[in-house]
Amino acid sequence: MESNGRPSTAQIILLATSSAVTAVLYSVYQKKAATVNSLKEAKKISIDQDLRSILSKAPGKCVPYAVIEGVVRSVKETLNSQFVDNTKGVIERLTLREKKMVWNRTTHLWNDRETIIHQRTNTVPFDLCSHDDSVTVSVRVVRPLEASELNLETTYETFHPTMQSLSNMISHFISGERPKGIRETEEMLRLGECVTGVGELVLENNLVKLQPPKQGLRYFLSRQDYASLLGKQESGARFWRLLAGLCGLAACVTLYYILWRQWTLRRKRRQERSALEEFKEEQRRRMRELEMDESAVPAGACSVCLSAQRTCVFLECGHVCTCEPCYLALPLPKKCPICRALIDRVVPLYNS
Repeated sequence: MESNGRPSTAQIILLATSSAVTAVLYSVYQKKAATVNSLKEAKKISIDQDLRSILSKAPGKCVPYAVIEGVVRSVKETLNSQFVDNTKGVIERLTLREKKMVWNRTTHLWNDRETIIHQRTNTVPFDLCSHDDSVTVSVRVVRPLEASELNLETTYETFHPTMQSLSNMISHFISGERPKGIRETEEMLRLGECVTGVGELVLENNLVKLQPPKQGLRYFLSRQDYASLLGKQESGARFWRLLAGLCGLAACVTLYYILWRQWTLRRKRRQERSALEEFKEEQRRRMRELEMDESAVPAGACSVCLSAQRTCVFLECGHVCTCEPCYLALPLPKKCPICRALIDRVVPLYNS
């Protein structure tokens, strides 16, 4: 806070930044909360023999947002794991990650860093089927890679360390990057996995399809059940609400501090003006008691005795209003006769 009562640049920047961050975090929270509400309102549909009749009676043969749970079955072909025998799936993701140490010039420490240098995802058409083998109805999953929460199972993982030589170590020290090796992983959505799908359920050419929903709703494919998926989304919404609340609290505290400081300074100025008016009135009263004219009082006369020269500078208020004998005669705790502020120390004033 500046001396004139205006907020400082740092306070303005802090208030603007915290307000902007609060608005962004609250916007994210609203989206998360909308996702949670849409999940709660989604229609739960079982994969059974009545599924086609339910969809045929729905408007447009479509349920805009539905929840189904089923077992992964391949349509024609399957994907075989490249590393594990007798492991088949419908989605396979191969990833190569480079792990290295990077020198931080600020903290002067080596930090671990991992970057993806190559990633390939293979898919084949697949259905979600009922847990009951006697049910022949299935749901074709459309565009599964667009779904959220598609957490694949890691079927293979290995680490290939980098061979270090003396020349490499010297070059790494100069460049500030020290490669440690390559981590290779294979992730799959295997046959027989229980999957929860949330999206638009539509009957088209006697084929039931689960596809990305319209109206900005999120498309989900998860190995978790519906209750766990909903709980995870609710937990994420609570986390973003907490962050937005903390940033909003920081903005409110900053605004309150600025307003409180301005109110304090204004009150102090009113008190100083009031004390000054009281002092002037007391001075005029004393002059009437001494039967003195204001024009007869010297300009630098002591404000108390009205005869001696002012020789004391009061700190911290900075007023020069009394001579030394009158200052010594002030009652304890000594206060400035003009503004009534406590006198921390006195500096003598010499008139040349």
